Amino acid sequence: MLAIWDDGTTRADMVAALAGPMAALKAALVTRAARTTAPTPRQPREGTKQSKVLGMLRRPEGATVAQIAEAMQWAPHTVRRFFAGLKKRQGINAVPERVRQAGPEGAKGSHTIYRIAEAN
Repeated sequence: MLAIWDDGTTRADMVAALAGPMAALKAALVTRAARTTAPTPRQPREGTKQSKVLGMLRRPEGATVAQIAEAMQWAPHTVRRFFAGLKKRQGINAVPERVRQAGPEGAKGSHTIYRIAEAN
């Protein structure tokens, strides 16, 4: 390109000389763009903390914050932060469901069960 520029050729000659290389560059860029696809969400490795918690949330009965905290030896606020991270980074939403039950788990005899939201 510099040889053409410094040669003193006219603008029309430069455009004609660069037409072939520019077409090849455009074709290469289009081919690269066609190969680039949207990234697929990564699947968690087996045996990780994330896979264990997701397994608990995918059970038909779901899981409470207390159950996850006990199983993972986490504090309850860590479990809630884990839920926020799942939604933000992975797009996985842990949906809460309030359950009324007579028992010591809540001030009003209720507790919250979390499950993975179904994809629409």
